Parts: sequence; structure tokens; C-alpha cells
Amino acid sequence: MKRIRINEYQLGLVFKNAVYRRMLVPGTYWIRFSEDVILYDIDKPFTPFVDLNILLQDKQLAEALDLVEVLDNEIVLHYENGIFKQVLQTGRHAFWKSWMHNKWIRVNLAELEIDHAIDRSILCNRLLVPFVRTYMIENFEKGLYFADGKFVRFLESGTYYFWKNNTNITISKADTRQQQMEINGQEILTKDKAALRINAWAQYQLIDLEKALVDNKEYERQLYIVLQLALREYIAGFSFDEVLEKKDSLAASIRESIGVATANLGVTILGFGIRDIILPGDVKDIMNQVLVAEKKAQANIIMRREETASTRALLNTAKLMEDNAMLWKLKEMEYIEKIADKISNLHVSGNGALVEQLKQIFINK
Repeated sequence: MKRIRINEYQLGLVFKNAVYRRMLVPGTYWIRFSEDVILYDIDKPFTPFVDLNILLQDKQLAEALDLVEVLDNEIVLHYENGIFKQVLQTGRHAFWKSWMHNKWIRVNLAELEIDHAIDRSILCNRLLVPFVRTYMIENFEKGLYFADGKFVRFLESGTYYFWKNNTNITISKADTRQQQMEINGQEILTKDKAALRINAWAQYQLIDLEKALVDNKEYERQLYIVLQLALREYIAGFSFDEVLEKKDSLAASIRESIGVATANLGVTILGFGIRDIILPGDVKDIMNQVLVAEKKAQANIIMRREETASTRALLNTAKLMEDNAMLWKLKEMEYIEKIADKISNLHVSGNGALVEQLKQIFINK
């Protein structure tokens, strides 16, 4: 015989020739040498050395265990005293009944949605990562959730978790911020057959995700074509001079003409404009010549206007001088003063008729 002691918080299983015989609770026992005792701590999961079904035939042992059976397409989350400990996969699992409070949450992996009873903080735990799919939608984005190609619902910004299974999940995301599109290098003929190269821009915003991502394919490419055709149609309806005059009103006209098309694409146009109008070389030369001719004509008009004003002023002065002898004398003295400024030395002599003498000097007979 040999003496065996089983401490508190332990249980012993007695085997004879590898065959299970009985269970021993805490205490001291004498057993035969042909028997072996395997000790188990009851605060740890029970891991049997033989088939569990054989051991469960012992009612005393069966009553001392909590059994958890996990089916196919299932996992069970095991909590001890409220703390997540492990993930139980397909099979039968046994735990000792003890002072430890065990809790199990059963998960059906055939479902996609994760029950809100499961704390989101454990979904990133390394033990659960192999069973969870994670998707993130930024603050400036919105998403569409498809399961096996079928639209399910809209997703706002945030982090979303789904169970991994054979169902295919697709999350389509779209930027809902204001965006800009460049429409460059457009070769367009005006109504009077002038070839122009136009660079334009458009600002737009996504307002209907379902129309943009579900009802349309590559909505941004379609939007580019809609804007391109509208710009061509607008420019082709006017002559070259009219295009230059109506450049500022182009945005409102184009936005109005494509309102229905952009609504069907799920977007709205916030702004549109022409950045550059590039002329061909020959047209540019002609425009320069026209500009030079216009400036010359404006200069000639200004010169003629000034000459007319000067002549009219002289005429008015002459009429005043004709009626006023004193004014005539003052004007004469003014001209004599101007002439005298050009002469360094001037000697005059005679009686008091000095002004008349100067007049005779400077005025030809």
C-alpha cells in the first residue's frame, strides 16, 4: 500500500492498469501499488488522459464537472470571474466546478453580425483575431455593406467587426468631402470655326452613395464625361468673341444644363469655371494685331479730342482779346517775356516806348 494526500482545491482520479476506477476528494488515502493517482487543480480546465465519455460514466465525476459542447461553425468564449480567458472550438470541453465563476458565450459563426453582448474591446484580442473581420470607415467617409454581393445597409464612420465564415463581405467606401476635378486640354471649335484649347475645373461632392456606388459604375469617370460634353456643347454654341464675353457666366449655364445627369450620379456640382483659353498661333497673331489697331485708334481719338479742345480754347482767348485792348497788351507782354527768357543779354535804349520797340525787334514786318 502507498499513502496519497490530496490537498484542498485538488481532486484525484485513480487508474489501475490505465483503466479509470474512481475519483478522490481532498484527504489522505492508502491505495494499492498497482493503482495510480492523477491529481488535478480544480481552478484549471480539466484535461483528461483518456476519452472523456468514459470518465463521465462516473456520476460523481460528472457532477464535479461543467461540460461545454461546441458544435461545428461555433466557438464559445470562456470568461473566468468576468475576465476573457480563451476561445473554445469544436468539441467537448470540461471544467471543474469550483469557487471560480465561469461564464460561456456561444457564438454562431454562420452569422455575420457580432452580438452587442460581446464587449468590443476583446474583438482585437489575439485569441479572437483569427475569427473576426475588421473594417474601418474614416470620419470623412461613408460605406456600403454587401454580403455575397447583396446590398445590406449603409455604414457611417467607425470600426465594424464581422465573424469570419464562408460569406463574402464587401465594404465599398466613398469620400464625402468636397473634391476637385480637372478637365484639361479640351480642343473645341466655336460657332465661327475658331479652334480653342480650354482648361477647366469643377468642384463636386458626393450626396447619394447608393446612386453613386450601386446604380452607377465608376461614377467619377461618368461625371468627367458629363462635364466634358457640357463644356463642348456650350462653347460650340457661341462665336469666339461671344465665348470671351460669356466666360464668367459659363459656370451657371453648365451647372443648370447637367443638373439631372449629376443627380442621377449621386453628386452635386459646387463650382465650375474655365482656367485657361489657349488660342492657336495664327489666331493669337491676329488678336495681337487687332489689339494694336484698337489701341492706335483709341490714341488717335484722344489726340483729336485734345487738339479740338486746344483749338477751342485758343478761339475763346482770341475773342476775349479782340474785345479787350488791355488783355491784348497783357498777352503781348507774356509772349515777350517768354522770348526774352531765350536771350542771355538784351540792350535797349530810347524814350518811354519800350514795349513798342521790343515788338518791332521780335515781330517781322
